[in-house]
Amino acid sequence: MATVNLTEENFERTIKEGLVLVDFYADWCGPCKMLAPVLEELAGEVADATVAKVNVDDARALAIEYKVSSIPHVILFKDGEIVEQDLGFKPKEVLLEWINKHR
Repeated sequence: MATVNLTEENFERTIKEGLVLVDFYADWCGPCKMLAPVLEELAGEVADATVAKVNVDDARALAIEYKVSSIPHVILFKDGEIVEQDLGFKPKEVLLEWINKHR
């Protein structure tokens, strides 16, 4: 499955059930561009988790709500609650470890 683009309208509905890995990013961000193919690959490998992206330029309210001050900022939600988060580029193995830890 490909990554899911989240907006202020569909964010809460998407994160409320299951594991959802959310990347807060911007199109102009170099490290975000490096992370994008990692997330696409991960999305194709994990059937029981959703991999999603939030463009902070388009969804400023979400960035403020989740205190995103630097990007990329990756948050793993489980049933709507934050269980892991970190900022900066993350290799696929780290993100997969997060998901496996909370399955």
